[in-house]
Amino acid sequence: MEFILLQSFTNYIEAHILMGKLEDEGIVCWLKDENTVTINPIWTGAVGGIKLMVTKDQLERALQLMQQYAQERKNAVACPNCGSHEIEFVSSPRKPLNWVSALTGFFFGDYAVATDKTWHCFTCNTEFDQPVEMVPD
Repeated sequence: MEFILLQSFTNYIEAHILMGKLEDEGIVCWLKDENTVTINPIWTGAVGGIKLMVTKDQLERALQLMQQYAQERKNAVACPNCGSHEIEFVSSPRKPLNWVSALTGFFFGDYAVATDKTWHCFTCNTEFDQPVEMVPD
């Protein structure tokens, strides 16, 4: 059986959620480098993250299910300002803490920069703390 990379993750929780959904649909899959990334998160970039591997003959079906799952996740939350589903949880350059952290790191040689994550709507360009959760019909 030949396995192919379907998607790479930096977080084992998201990887397990998608793997569980695929297994429920009969897709044979497993996580490569999960232990390495979970035990040593600093190596995530070096090893390419946690890789969700699927069999070559089930790749097309796995891609369809992955896209369906991503669309369901996207439709589950909305912008509280305009109601758009075009939102993401991102690092915000607008937060003063991020700029202070970057300047401190530059002057004192510590390059670990604290980033503040926030939700961003790409339709109305607003940032907010929590999206509106959509109730399924």
